[in-house]
Amino acid sequence: MKKYLLTVILTLTAIGAGAKVYNVRDFGAAGDGVSIDSPAINAAIEQAASKGGGVVLFPAGVYSSYSIRLKDNITLRLEEGAVIKAAKPTRSQGYDEAEPNEWDMYQDFGHSHWQNSLIWGIGLKNLRIEGKGLIDGTDALSRGLGRKGPVAEANKALALKNCQNVTIKGVSFLQCGHFALLLTGVDNLLIDGVLADTNRDAFDIDCCENVKIRNCRVNSLNDDAIVLKCSYALGYPKPTKNVLVENCEVSGYDPGSVYNGTFLTNITAAPDRDGPTGRVKLGTESNGGFINITVRNCRFKRCRGLALETVDGAPMENIIVDGLEMEDIWNSPIYIRVGNRNRGPESLPASSAKNITISNVNVKGCDSRYALLIVGLEDSPVENVTLKNIHIQYKGGLTLQDVRTQKGSNPFFFGRNGGYPEPSAHGIQPAWGVSISHARNIQFKNVTMELLSPDEREKVFLSDVENFVWR
Repeated sequence: MKKYLLTVILTLTAIGAGAKVYNVRDFGAAGDGVSIDSPAINAAIEQAASKGGGVVLFPAGVYSSYSIRLKDNITLRLEEGAVIKAAKPTRSQGYDEAEPNEWDMYQDFGHSHWQNSLIWGIGLKNLRIEGKGLIDGTDALSRGLGRKGPVAEANKALALKNCQNVTIKGVSFLQCGHFALLLTGVDNLLIDGVLADTNRDAFDIDCCENVKIRNCRVNSLNDDAIVLKCSYALGYPKPTKNVLVENCEVSGYDPGSVYNGTFLTNITAAPDRDGPTGRVKLGTESNGGFINITVRNCRFKRCRGLALETVDGAPMENIIVDGLEMEDIWNSPIYIRVGNRNRGPESLPASSAKNITISNVNVKGCDSRYALLIVGLEDSPVENVTLKNIHIQYKGGLTLQDVRTQKGSNPFFFGRNGGYPEPSAHGIQPAWGVSISHARNIQFKNVTMELLSPDEREKVFLSDVENFVWR
């Protein structure tokens, strides 16, 4: 893994070295926040591409824009004080329309289209977006799925499909709609030192291989912060494979308040009414597979816990998580789920999960309603999971009556196997610490748990579990 990461870094660092610079102001961009500058920006990109590529430079200023269309061998460089701002659509002008995708029935509309974005590229190579500037979707990029909205509307800040050798470094993203980054089928990808403070999903890494995400701060109260997917949007099951996420912080503060440094906590729930989101997650779209994924030295603040989910026919294998600090966690600190939602062609195999190691995790102030959850299927159990050197501080304070009286509950309630996977879907658990169903070969080594307030429930609940060892 170290060898391929070194190759990716060296390749991406070389992009744009010594390249010719094309200043967007020389092509007519005003940078006044009022004029629509996307025609000038696209003209600069076209000119650079015609010469084999180059750096498209944004000096300080506010560049109000509709769709910006990337080309091969292009670097967008945003100097400090430069803002690419999504312009509000009008009846006469707006963003590029969403292109057709015959496979869009297998994932949300937003996951299935790329051209209806502020910045987009399809089938390209050697791309960079860098600098100390801002990509701002405030008041213009849609938070919804976009299917019934105006054709001129956009719902993503940056969308790339089937691209190679991509670097996104140093820039900030603010209030970017359905996605700050939708990267589908992007191989050899580096995201470094990026701040994203957005409305819904921040980084969607879908069907990508050879990926490194490092030194990023990502805030997303209403949806996931750093989320790996392997959807069917490309028309075939491609895995998300060989991924490293390190030295990142995810959170669920009020939208925009991490970017401006206020870290507000006025909003207490995402649209699903289940508390702030803002986590690192694998899933939910899961057709192609999650293979060789490492998450290390990351911090979770005021958000949901780590979620590893496969429910649409993907194998989830060789997952390593090491070195997490979590504080103020609103549901399960760790959630591992195999389900059978099966949102994909019937030819896909059953979902599966095995060979998962999670170590060196410290959790403070965790909601104890759902416990640490490991949930498989009767015919596809979660297998070969090791948790070691983990301490979890739960809030506690629940009673057995809380378990008995919840709607639709029973002592063995573990949610609908075919539904959307979320800890709350399993109901308040009969245990406050660990709850496991349909699993094999689960080992806990030096795992400790404590309660801040007394809790009437048992510490551990097991159902259809073979070879569970806690030592």
